[in-house]
Amino acid sequence: MRRSIFEPEHEQFRHTARSFFEKECVPHTERWEKSGQVDRDVWKKAGAHGLIGWEMPEEFGGLGIKDFRFNAILNEEFHATGAVGLGLGVQNDIVAGYFTELTTEEQKKRWLPKYVRGEYITAIAMSEPGAGSDLARIATTAKKDGDHYILNGSKTFISNGILADLILVVCRTDPRADKPHQGISLLVVEDGMEGFTRGRNLDKIGQKSADTAELFFQDVRVPIENLIGEENRGFYHLMQNLPAERLGIAVHAVAQARRALALTVDYAHERKAFGQEIGQFQVNRHALAEMHTKVDVMTTYVDQCILAVNADELTAEEAAGAKWWATETQWEILDRCLQLHGGYGYVNEYEIARLWRDARVQRLYGGTNEIMKDLIGRSMGF
Repeated sequence: MRRSIFEPEHEQFRHTARSFFEKECVPHTERWEKSGQVDRDVWKKAGAHGLIGWEMPEEFGGLGIKDFRFNAILNEEFHATGAVGLGLGVQNDIVAGYFTELTTEEQKKRWLPKYVRGEYITAIAMSEPGAGSDLARIATTAKKDGDHYILNGSKTFISNGILADLILVVCRTDPRADKPHQGISLLVVEDGMEGFTRGRNLDKIGQKSADTAELFFQDVRVPIENLIGEENRGFYHLMQNLPAERLGIAVHAVAQARRALALTVDYAHERKAFGQEIGQFQVNRHALAEMHTKVDVMTTYVDQCILAVNADELTAEEAAGAKWWATETQWEILDRCLQLHGGYGYVNEYEIARLWRDARVQRLYGGTNEIMKDLIGRSMGF
């Protein structure tokens, strides 16, 4: 189905992204999967190709363009080429909004040029051992002491956590606030700050090359100049930015499903059984037809959400719906594609096996799908 949301400049960007991933990422897939992280140098190369922080102001190295269609293209080409590990989605889809909209001029001068060049890798630290989807229950604290905050606590499941230079930490700055979601602030912890340590690179089921870490903060002295946004308004800042994050997850879902289907169609032509291509069997032909249609439906649905977020009209509930439905449909398609590969789908050297493993977390992060449905239900008055 023809897509009509892109302009010529978007297709030029698509070509740049595809060429970059094919040249700088795909050849390193096996090594990055084994090492559990990508090379830092590839981040700088991505920055040099204009693939990071285009929405940042021009005076700090960006283009001043806030258009989620570019985000979508980058994520689509990442999966279309079979690239792995490079956490540009965190940098562009999740963290960019905070650093663009909530930073002071001094902070922009200090952080954004290296951010755009890929010299500063970023992460956002929300989840804790005892607080995942329920952000209002976080236990990490930051107590004011003169011109610093004293930060104590721990975080887990942090994407880019091993490589990150700047980490946006969600913490409690007012423990006496009337309600749990009040009294939360956002602090930027910089690599090398005393008392900040990284735990292990978590051994995950999938997304092996995407570094995911535990982080620990013991009496870390964070300058008050590293406060992002307003003190004690962090929860509201998070709620404003979550729709874009959840839409980004939905975009990844569509792109991974499309990649899996393309691989499976090729395999269904190549693999022979009982004297014919396995795609010629009616049960398989029907399965491929269903998945083809579902990918078209997913694409159309998510494209409309992309236009809505560009118009600042995408609600939290709509973003939750896109995240929930796209990732559930993605998993259905990935599982069926693996099944159509037969025994080979269970062999790690086949890309479909990696895609299947990588896809499972999509229903968990950004808020579990059960939480997404609950948000939608509440918006309906229940």
